[in-house]
Amino acid sequence: LEKCSTIESVIVLERTKQTTEMIEGRDYWWHDCIKEESKVCDAEVLDSEDMLFILYTSGSTGKPKGVVHSSAGYMVYSAYTFLNVFQYDKNDIYWCTADVGWITGHSYIVYGPLLCGATTVMFEGVPTFPNVSRFWNIVDKFKINQFYTAPTAIRALQAHGLEPLKNNSLKSLKVIGSVGEPINEEAWHWYHDNIGKGKCPLVDTWWQTETGGIMISALAGITPNKPAHASLPLPGIHPVIVDSDGNELLGNNVQGNLCIKFPWPSIIRTTYGDHQRCINTYFSNYKGMYFTGDGVKRDHDGYLRILGRVDDVINVSGHRMGTAEVENAINEHEEVIESAVVGYPHDIKGEGIYAYVIINSKSTDDTIKGEIVDVVRRVIGPIAKPDKIQIVSGLPKTRSGKIMRRILRKVASNDFGNLGDTSTLLNPDVVEEIIKGASLK
Repeated sequence: LEKCSTIESVIVLERTKQTTEMIEGRDYWWHDCIKEESKVCDAEVLDSEDMLFILYTSGSTGKPKGVVHSSAGYMVYSAYTFLNVFQYDKNDIYWCTADVGWITGHSYIVYGPLLCGATTVMFEGVPTFPNVSRFWNIVDKFKINQFYTAPTAIRALQAHGLEPLKNNSLKSLKVIGSVGEPINEEAWHWYHDNIGKGKCPLVDTWWQTETGGIMISALAGITPNKPAHASLPLPGIHPVIVDSDGNELLGNNVQGNLCIKFPWPSIIRTTYGDHQRCINTYFSNYKGMYFTGDGVKRDHDGYLRILGRVDDVINVSGHRMGTAEVENAINEHEEVIESAVVGYPHDIKGEGIYAYVIINSKSTDDTIKGEIVDVVRRVIGPIAKPDKIQIVSGLPKTRSGKIMRRILRKVASNDFGNLGDTSTLLNPDVVEEIIKGASLK
């Protein structure tokens, strides 16, 4: 706040009873502000296209963008998708574990559920404190029927094994969901088999801050599940796969860039203060289409599998491969908890493969590095084996759980002094640790 001269007032909610340094004339306590206010607030008449809120993107691929959503379109779509994807019934109890300040929290903790009259559980904290059974204790305590969380949380809990589940029945669950990034097959099966007990439909949802609501997903109990596939578009959504020249790729067994052909109610209206940036980012790459920035594969059944950001493609000696493909191979090693792969300049191959890997503490660095290379060679082939492997305790992530790959690319390229905007980082200390480890190589 010291560097932000446009901030005039700050309202602070007392939550933890810790000592808080307040600046007189700028900072105000919430409880003081509302003391004299009426408990009745008259509704304000708005135009359907009036701004509802501005929500900044995670900044995982560049400077955060202020995404503007409209009043009517956003609420219509968040309610429609909530009801249909999760198959909510009026007596159900629904829980999305997301941060309410993230688009998932907006759409599927607040707006979507409340517009449908749902009982929605709000959560603060982390899944591993005060113990790693916290999520499952809450599910049993409140008899949660629909449970929606991120692959990051799933993998973190998977690393602790099944012991934390031994005192939980989880029998109230009817639907489980995944959001935020593509979920790898190992995590999908662990989640489906041990949390959903092999019976709950698992909705692997794909959408973005800019889309406002879920775009591609199974409808719980209606669409057959397929591990690690977002499956099919929701009714009214028209995804298309295009090549780098903008040609639409028809039929099945095709792979390319994911675009959306026609508008939908909650489509981004603008980026706050810079409409041209909105046009350039989302509507200029392919004529007449919204460009998602993600790669996608349509399989022989017509199911869609999200491959990650299209800028997460490495070109090794003329061979293009997605980082997600390499990460999935690395994650097959039983001692690997999570990994992130980026490209870096290589004198001979053009780009080399740099892997950041989180492992179980019982493993030794030198032993596991060789084993990881062997796994990748076996699963994909020699061309995909990592040139450099750095064992880390964590990865730089936004509060929504997205890996800040642009930071990892900078570190891999030894560009430590130009990391860009890190304001949305959840764990900035990890970056310093990664830089230190990389500089010792």
